[in-house]
Amino acid sequence: MKPRALLLAALLAVSPAIAFAPAASAEPAIYTGRFSSTALQGYDPVAYFRNGSPEKGDRNLSADYKGATFLFSSAANRDAFLADPDAYAPQYGGYCAWAMAEGKHAKGDARHWKIVDGKLYLNYNSDIQDKWNADIPGFISRADTEWSALNH
Repeated sequence: MKPRALLLAALLAVSPAIAFAPAASAEPAIYTGRFSSTALQGYDPVAYFRNGSPEKGDRNLSADYKGATFLFSSAANRDAFLADPDAYAPQYGGYCAWAMAEGKHAKGDARHWKIVDGKLYLNYNSDIQDKWNADIPGFISRADTEWSALNH
């Protein structure tokens, strides 16, 4: 059988399965990347608040939250997170705050961040963060609405 005919036969054979496949599942509640369960690319979420900068966490100091593994640079930071994870976890599950305001899921980069009103926000990269910085309250308001609509 010729390659083109073989491909067509294969497509026809699986087409019923494709037609009746369930809709794609929603994005995970916490962004971890495609091949990992680690949140914030391994950065300690509490360090942003305590140190004013991102700090890599240690695999031996971890906590699971909403299906993702967060890493911490100290046991004290891990314990603070466990006592109140919503206070330290990034907004919108660590997805890009600017993209969320546009109604889209895009990865948040732990190196492009800002704390606003006691909440941690991430952006995709420095160019996107510059756009977000132009109207932070407006983008937060729109992103909050979009995030709520996603039932997270």
